[in-house]
Amino acid sequence: MLSTILNVVYVLIAIAMIALILMQRGAGAQAGSGFGAGASATVFGSRGAGNFLSKSTKYLAILFFLISMGMAYMAVHKAGPKAGPNQPVAQDLGLMSSVPAAPATAAPSGSAVPVAPTTNTSVPTAPAAATTVVQPATTQPATTAPATTQSPKTPTQGG
Repeated sequence: MLSTILNVVYVLIAIAMIALILMQRGAGAQAGSGFGAGASATVFGSRGAGNFLSKSTKYLAILFFLISMGMAYMAVHKAGPKAGPNQPVAQDLGLMSSVPAAPATAAPSGSAVPVAPTTNTSVPTAPAAATTVVQPATTQPATTAPATTQSPKTPTQGG
């Protein structure tokens, strides 16, 4: 019950912090006051909204971190059975508690590491390559065109 209430308050504080941070002016916001942007400062008094928003953000951030640490403490120190140094801890499996456990198999005698089977030691080989050789068809050699003596034209710069 307390955990649910803390989670709801936690989310509401996070949303409020986001809204307050987005409403604050940045460091360069004073440049816009010459164009009429300074008129909004009269809503929160002569000092403007900066002081109110920054203090509110500070207190919300402190509360946010305190709730974070409190919920972390509660998660770690949840009430449950404590086990001794050589006793297993009882696990709450939730939905998986209705699933039957797998039967235990007997450990193989001897070495704990399984040994590879040694019955078939031959290594398979690839099939032999085909021995038929295909002869290329006889063709007449192509005649080459005479080389041209003109050099390729290069573009001139400047038009």
